[in-house]
Amino acid sequence: MIAIIDYGMGNLRSVQKGFEFVGHEAVVTRDSRVIDQASHVVLPGVGAFGDCMANLTRYELVEVIHRSVAKGKPFLGICLGYQLLFSESEEFGCHRGLDILTGRVKAIPRPHVDAGTSFKIPHMGWNTIQVNTPAPPLRGIAPGSYVYFVHSYYVEPADPSLVSTQTEYGTTFASSVWKDNVFATQFHPEKSQAVGLQILKNFGGWQ
Repeated sequence: MIAIIDYGMGNLRSVQKGFEFVGHEAVVTRDSRVIDQASHVVLPGVGAFGDCMANLTRYELVEVIHRSVAKGKPFLGICLGYQLLFSESEEFGCHRGLDILTGRVKAIPRPHVDAGTSFKIPHMGWNTIQVNTPAPPLRGIAPGSYVYFVHSYYVEPADPSLVSTQTEYGTTFASSVWKDNVFATQFHPEKSQAVGLQILKNFGGWQ
């Protein structure tokens, strides 16, 4: 059973529906006992980094997240849930993260007027991923596959070897990372159609 952590921020139902569509049982919960009993854990998220960390603390979810990772359970971070796994963020000031992975969340560089670029902030829509290290949830995902993004900040891991995929948008950034039992994506698998559903299916079958 997959536990999707509910801390009051994020499109939790769409993540749950994605897992159910590919045949995996998933429950949305903020009950630490349910999360402890789950075989897999997902931390989604939409919103501001500082607010999300405050909610995780308010609902007493920080400890169970660390415990789940330490136990070796397959753990998936999505979008802001990906960013929260890192040490700190510069979004609206400096905020401490869960510090499960070492690195910093930074703003996507804004284009210079004379640079001839057409991209906008936030980075919203379809973009490609280039596979550096094929994490287990990426099994069967071809390099150059399109996935769906909505974000204005990106993660800069302290250890480049954590980078599983990279994406170009104003800069080259880590669009997913993998370390041991933790896989996390800046993009939204639940919104990425067939590619994203394959990632969710792979994650649910990851042991």
